[in-house]
Amino acid sequence: KSFPRPCIFVKYIMIYILTFCIMIYLDTAMLKSKDNQKLIIIMNTPSNITLSKDKKVLTVRFDGTDYTMTSEYLRVYSPSAEVQGHGPGQETLQLDKQDVSIQTLVPMGNYAIAIHFSDGHTTGIYSWSNLYKLGSKKDELWLDYLNRVENKNNSNNYHEVQI
Repeated sequence: KSFPRPCIFVKYIMIYILTFCIMIYLDTAMLKSKDNQKLIIIMNTPSNITLSKDKKVLTVRFDGTDYTMTSEYLRVYSPSAEVQGHGPGQETLQLDKQDVSIQTLVPMGNYAIAIHFSDGHTTGIYSWSNLYKLGSKKDELWLDYLNRVENKNNSNNYHEVQI
């Protein structure tokens, strides 16, 4: 009798484990306890997601609390590489997104939704933990965004040339 080569079997086991780990990572919010020694994993899945008729407001319910987020806010905080970059310091400040609306919401398995915007941006996949963070920290994150826009508008990264 011929048995499958052990390396193929190990390969499939590793793929299964890696897939499982990625699913857990994307579907959980990880919080450190107060003593910063323990890692607490909280599965947080929304019980309801509602898009307004004008497609400008998304409401997500977590644990009985509704988090209302505008399409502009979701667009400027898209988790896509186009917006976030591929590492710290590579973020791209999104400007003039006040008129953007949400065209479609696309379920991504049991862990996220993809939001397609009217400006053509379709690469943002919002995990449940990311949506929870955006909803629960909306005031803080929006103020940070407004400050970054203000700093960009007031920066003197150019010089005037007279001819």
